[in-house]
Order: sequence, then structure tokens, then C-alpha cells
Amino acid sequence: MKTSATVALIVAVLLALMGSVFVVREDQTAMVLNLGRVVRADLKPGLHFKLPVVETARVFDRRFRIMDTTPERYFTSEQKDVSVDFFAIGYISDVRAYYRATGGLEDVADKRLAPIITNSLRNEINSRTLTQLVSGDRSEIIAGQLKGINAAIKNLGMQLVDIRLKQIDLPQDSKVLSEVYDRMRAQRQQVASALRAEGEEQARTIKAEADRQQVVIAAEAERDAQRLRGEGDAQAAQLYARASATDPGFYAFYRSLEAYRNSFSDGNAVIVLDKNDPFLQYMKSDR
Repeated sequence: MKTSATVALIVAVLLALMGSVFVVREDQTAMVLNLGRVVRADLKPGLHFKLPVVETARVFDRRFRIMDTTPERYFTSEQKDVSVDFFAIGYISDVRAYYRATGGLEDVADKRLAPIITNSLRNEINSRTLTQLVSGDRSEIIAGQLKGINAAIKNLGMQLVDIRLKQIDLPQDSKVLSEVYDRMRAQRQQVASALRAEGEEQARTIKAEADRQQVVIAAEAERDAQRLRGEGDAQAAQLYARASATDPGFYAFYRSLEAYRNSFSDGNAVIVLDKNDPFLQYMKSDR
């Protein structure tokens, strides 16, 4: 009996020790509750003790956590509807306040944190135009609001280190989308008209240059033709002169044949001459 009692006592002591010891890792923080009341909080990493049965330990992850949200609708300064998708990066800064505000539940913390961020970003987005929001530096939007957001969530025991805008869209049911498409279409048409006008101007310039070159080439060709024609006539005159000097009778005969050919070239010419006219001397027969 003594042995059994001793074993039972040892087991009870071990169970009590096991129920009174807990470990906090490097990436965690913890708190101890005594019958639901917080007695110790923000415990550092290491081995810790608590009273069995009456005290319980709650361990929380103190690493950075990403809180993702659903896209929110905002209005720009021009009253244009946009959909903004963002996420926040934060951590538990005060485990006592975090537990009191959320019961230690991440879902509850996200639901309480989301509207604070949404309303804060709304003020910044409402003061900017659509162009500034889309093409501007998104970090400037966050920089002006992060300090105020952290002040507002201090009672949640959380601290945000950054908020990132993932995407800025135009809702499909918004008139802004059609307005943007119309503006893009008008810009493309304007660019196309400018390119078309530039092409037409270049075409006119090329055509004018081609016409000018055609006139120059034709003039140069006519000049060369006149020169060659003159040179040919000069050579012909020289040949005629040499032929006339060598055999005047043959030269006269040749010139008369040319005159006959030119006069009757069309086949319908009629010439009325005296029968003794010198023009007909080579057409007479000696018989």
C-alpha cells in the first residue's frame, strides 16, 4: 500500500509540475491568467511557471503578421469611383491590451482593425485625383496616415509597420471605366490623326522632290539631246561639204533624191511644175 501511495504521490507531483510549467519561444510572448484575470503579461522567451488549476497561460505569436482585406470602394476628389485593394503588416505590441480588446482571436482583431485603416485611407484618397492616385507615389498615401492609424489602434495592443496598396481598379459598374476608355480612345485617335497628317506631309514633300527631279532630269536630257543633235548636224554638214567638193554632180543628185523623198513621203502629194523645172531634172528619161 505504501508503494502504491508513493507512486500516486509522485505521479500527482509530476502532473502538478507539468501543469505549472510552460515555455515561451523566441518568436512568442505570453500572459498568465488567474481565474480569468490577467496577472502577468508580456512574458519574455524562456521557461515560466504558473499555479496549476487556478492559473492558465496564453501564448501569442509576436512576429509580423499580414492582414489581408477585401477591396474597398472610394471616391477621388473628382467624385470618381475606384476600388482599392490593400494589406497591412503589423504585430502585437501590448499583449494585455490585445487580449482585452480581441480575446486573443486574430479574426476579431482583423475585423476591428480593417475599418480603422479603411476610414483613414478614405481621407487620403478623397483628397487626390484619379491620375494622382494611379500614377503617383503610393508610399506617400501611406506615410501620411500610418502614424494616425497606429494612434487609433493603440487600445488594440497592435502596431502597424506598413500598409501596401496592392491594386487600384475601376469598378465594372462604374461610369469611370467607360470615361477612361473614351479618353484613351480619343487620345489614340489624336495620335493617329497626328501620324496621318505627318505622313501626308512627308508624302507631299517626297512627291514635290520627285517632280522637281523629273523636271531637272528632263531638262538635262533635252539639253544633252540638243547638244548631240547639233553635233550630228555639224558632222552632217561637214560630210555634205566634203561630198560636194569631191563630186558636185553626185552631191546634187543625192540632195535631189532627198527632196523627192521628203516631198512625196505621205504618198498623196501633188506638185505642179513646169516640165523644164530643175527640180525634175533627175526624173527625166534620156530615151
